Amino acid sequence: MQNLLKALMAVALGASLGLAATYFSVAEGLGFGAVRAGPWIAWPKSGSNEADPYARAAVARTGEVPLGLAEGITFIATTDSRGAALSGRCAYLVGGEIPPARYWTLSVHSPNGLLLDNAAKRYSLTSAEIYRQMGEPFQIAVSRSAHAGNWLPISGDEKISLVLRLYDTSVSAATAALDKAAMPSIVRERCA
Repeated sequence: MQNLLKALMAVALGASLGLAATYFSVAEGLGFGAVRAGPWIAWPKSGSNEADPYARAAVARTGEVPLGLAEGITFIATTDSRGAALSGRCAYLVGGEIPPARYWTLSVHSPNGLLLDNAAKRYSLTSAEIYRQMGEPFQIAVSRSAHAGNWLPISGDEKISLVLRLYDTSVSAATAALDKAAMPSIVRERCA
């Protein structure tokens, strides 16, 4: 009887740990084949037949439609370039270089992956609408207060994430070692 009880406890503990690890992997978007470049991370194969089971489960959980290999790639940043978590209480400057792409978008999302609501009703900026000085890299202010030029508004005190989508780009699943200098930096300016 005592051996049966020990066996049942071992099975329950193993099942609990396995389910918890699976939930954490799916909820946090972890999986195999991630590409990192500074604060940016992408799972290039998530929109293909080669997606690992964790990436498929994460996509099924969120209900999003990932970009296919030939369409582009999505990068997500939850930290700034120094590694501090992105917060709705802080102001950031996103700028620098973007890998070659025909078109790109930058948007601000809530912790659950939804577009972050704001009073200005501005949810993203695109490569077609940003202002930049001739021969200079772009700069986008991400903050609560309005800025002249390129500005993405944020609201609330919760954590945020930045989502950069590159469409029709040469950055693909084969790009395992994307240069961090080829991605925009995220610099925290101040916090409220």
